[in-house]
Amino acid sequence: MLKIYNSLSRGEEAFVPLDPARVRMYVCGITAYDYCHLGHARMMIVFDIVQRWLRASGYPLTYVRNITDIDDKIIRRAAETGEPVPALTERFIRYADEDAAALAVQKPDIEPRATDHITEMLELVRRLEERGIAYRAESGDVNFSVRKFPGYGKLSGKSLEDLRAGERVEVDTTKRDPLDFVLWKRAKEGEPFWQSPWGNGRPGWHIECSAMSTKLLGAHFDIHGGGQDLQFPHHENEIAQSEAVLDRNDRQPFVKYWMHNGFVQLRDEKMSKSTGNFATIRELLKRHDREVVRFFVVRAHYRSPLSYSEQHLGDARHALARLYTALKGAPSDAATPDWEEIHARRFREAMDNDFNTPEAVAVLFDLANEVNRTHSTALARQLRALGRVLGLLARESEDFLRAGTGDEISEAQIGALIAERNEARRAKNFRRADEIRDELFQRGIGLEDDPRGTTWRRV
Repeated sequence: MLKIYNSLSRGEEAFVPLDPARVRMYVCGITAYDYCHLGHARMMIVFDIVQRWLRASGYPLTYVRNITDIDDKIIRRAAETGEPVPALTERFIRYADEDAAALAVQKPDIEPRATDHITEMLELVRRLEERGIAYRAESGDVNFSVRKFPGYGKLSGKSLEDLRAGERVEVDTTKRDPLDFVLWKRAKEGEPFWQSPWGNGRPGWHIECSAMSTKLLGAHFDIHGGGQDLQFPHHENEIAQSEAVLDRNDRQPFVKYWMHNGFVQLRDEKMSKSTGNFATIRELLKRHDREVVRFFVVRAHYRSPLSYSEQHLGDARHALARLYTALKGAPSDAATPDWEEIHARRFREAMDNDFNTPEAVAVLFDLANEVNRTHSTALARQLRALGRVLGLLARESEDFLRAGTGDEISEAQIGALIAERNEARRAKNFRRADEIRDELFQRGIGLEDDPRGTTWRRV
């Protein structure tokens, strides 16, 4: 049985869907104001793995991942670039889609944008005000009164006295309590706005996910995911907003299982746009094969920190090349795994243990060793089929092994050097032949000689 680490209970729990006929998952997606970085890539890949495994396990899944297309950062960036907000967000949504596709991240079933759900947000704010939990401040903003929601802090595990305002919460002396957060923001001069009972304004950051998730998945659903940095205040506030409007007799939690992926660290610090400490996906893909970047993320457990370095990505390439080498000459058709086979059973056990991809990847290497030892076509198909469950090993072996790594040497140059080496060998100039082999190896190209001739791959 699948077990998931639940951030709410701080422990692993057996996965029992609220409705076995319809598993529902919501994940907080991008804020569309800049290029996606490796931290965003990790979120997208982690929950892509989750949705792939749920589907592979036979669960009928509805997967929603939202897009934030209005907030303070977007407005500031639009002012800096001189673009209208919709043009800016449309551009960066397109870039994010391109990055996700490059990393073999499948599209969610539904990808709502915040600005398409203003009506639902206004209704949620109205209901909170009706319950006496929301109030209009002198600033014109509508705030959520944190101390009127008894369960506040249950996700972060902190008392109200320990909590502090979150990253996107501005200091506002008109709040009744510093921990109160904005549901509806009064529009400033020149900002985008929507009409509301509280005047022209726009939604606060937190309200959008409560409104969109409950609109699309219902008042209660199975899984809510996102990065670890969203646990507080964003997800804490989502719980408060969403549960505060429930019927008094409805004791069911807003979300049954909360999942949070760990940070990506660069130079021992969390990767973040706000600090300038980040590497964009586009920059990485100029230097590294797209599947190597995905494999780098997949072979770490989703809850653990992920330390980025060029060396670690280089190690990931060498490791992935071992798997593709085992597939040389094997069929590349999209076979389904034989779940009765011993490696597949171990793979399932790993994935059912809170999506333990490091252990699942270890199974792939064991299976690759068996393929190399036995030259079994059936095992090679099994290796490829299990890899595809993780979004890996879908390419022809030679396509990956010859794929560029960011160096300048071209296939034409490689071919010319191999031809020169072959001529040197025919002339028994083995010193020159060895020099060419070494030169190519130093430039990331490995040669393999067999009776049929010389082949090459990037190493």
